[in-house]
Amino acid sequence: MKHINSLRAWFKRDTKNNQIIKRHGKTLIINKKNPRLKATQG
Repeated sequence: MKHINSLRAWFKRDTKNNQIIKRHGKTLIINKKNPRLKATQG
C-alpha cells in the first residue's frame, strides 16, 4: 500500500475499478482487480 498526498490523481489511473472508502478515519483507495493500486492519504 502506498501513502499518497493527493488521492485524486491516483484515483484517475483506473476510475472504473478504483473505490474511495473511509476506514478508521483514513481515506483509502482500493482496487480489487489490480491490488497494486491500493493507497492511503497522508
